[in-house]
Amino acid sequence: MAAAIAFLLCLPLAAFAQTATGPSGLPLPRFATLRSEPVNVRVGPGFRYDVAWVYVKAALPVEIVQEFDVWRKIRDYDGQTGWVHQNLLSGKRGGVVTPWAKDGQVALRGRASEDAPVRAWLTPGIVLSVDSCDGKWCAATAAGNKGDGERGTYSGFVRQADIWGVYENEKFK
Repeated sequence: MAAAIAFLLCLPLAAFAQTATGPSGLPLPRFATLRSEPVNVRVGPGFRYDVAWVYVKAALPVEIVQEFDVWRKIRDYDGQTGWVHQNLLSGKRGGVVTPWAKDGQVALRGRASEDAPVRAWLTPGIVLSVDSCDGKWCAATAAGNKGDGERGTYSGFVRQADIWGVYENEKFK
């Protein structure tokens, strides 16, 4: 028995990351997006708790890390955590392009390949709508620029490693 407990204590916590569930029955942690704007983020799970900050942009990706009744503790790409009501979250997937990079650009390609033509260059911090991921590439839509200064909405493929809002090697449709 003691050997079994010692073995479990040696396992990395990441091994349990996608097997935990909360009151919703959904896995924890998991990604979601903000459903609307503005969204009050509270210091605790309830309306009686103070508002810590307010998101003013819908569709931002957040990671749900804990659940309490109808409240979800979320983490954003800056690592900030707080509580929001479940009705303010959507199961739609989104991402932020390389928020850890201060400068540089990420290619939005026509196909899921490094050899595919570039449809747009995305700067760090651009918010994407993510439709699917195959473990290496994600089909996404974003506002971007073609390199000639022309801005617009573009669809294509982004390397999964260049997005915050999807897990490494995660696959979904």
